[in-house]
Amino acid sequence: MSPNTAGILLIGFGGPASPGEVRPFLRAVARGRNIPEARLEEVAHHYELAGGYSPYNETVLRQAAALRETLARSGLRVPVHVGMRNWPPLLGEALEQLARNDVRRVVGFVLAPHRCEASFERYVASVNAARKELGERAPEVEYTGGWHDHPLFIEAVAAQVQHAMEKLPEAERAGAHLLFSAHSIPQAMAAGSTYADEFKMSASMVAAALKRTSWSLAYQSRSGDPREPWLEPKIEHAIESLAGSAVIVVPVGFVCENVELLYDLDIEIAALARSRGVTMVRARAVNDDPRFVEMMAAMISARLDGAAGPATS
Repeated sequence: MSPNTAGILLIGFGGPASPGEVRPFLRAVARGRNIPEARLEEVAHHYELAGGYSPYNETVLRQAAALRETLARSGLRVPVHVGMRNWPPLLGEALEQLARNDVRRVVGFVLAPHRCEASFERYVASVNAARKELGERAPEVEYTGGWHDHPLFIEAVAAQVQHAMEKLPEAERAGAHLLFSAHSIPQAMAAGSTYADEFKMSASMVAAALKRTSWSLAYQSRSGDPREPWLEPKIEHAIESLAGSAVIVVPVGFVCENVELLYDLDIEIAALARSRGVTMVRARAVNDDPRFVEMMAAMISARLDGAAGPATS
């Protein structure tokens, strides 16, 4: 792929950037899913308690700016755009801008470390739908490979754990338990993917990098039909089993701060921890950590240098 005709697209979920956007955003996410209005109001209240908006979009825009600068320092000056599935800047808008700038080939980077239908295939389907809307003008899109076990991702997560550890009383740091979390998904979906294995691999590599032997996995933020089995253990049960301990919650399944961290963990799970005598701190997501940005740049540069296979469209 020639850098002269190439572009980069960071692909994410999207989030409301102000209190006034929360309910429209939730309705956009719920479109076609028959979610009761009462449930949307409940989640809207979560946003209110967590600050009134999501930092997700602004974080991805910072990632894009840092990625652009990192690539430029290595001599690659290519347009970097952000496209979201559910809220502006939408995927269609980003692809339209790339097409307007005569970009014909795009490297897409999906901002989800562990792959399943919900965390990767739906994003690819959304990109394909946006390309179809553009017709012949649409650039071709290919994707970077997986990165759940990339050394720079592991280093970035480990750095966030170390920062969180400093918030614990010094006497509790050495024995603190690492509780890694990822978004739960239906067991049927998990059975057809590498999601759970990739989550476990990321966690084990971070624990090894930090030389920690006391660690475990848990799943958070479950939604959907309560009769359908989802991946477990639930993070609530994991916290209860660690009563009286010092715990660092590590949301390795998330790369940007969002309401599932700011409310589900920092408010709901933190309250449960206090009630069980658990001293809990949370590691931040990698966000725009320089190591994570360097990883993105390295993987994208490999595609731009022609190390990739054929485009996936």
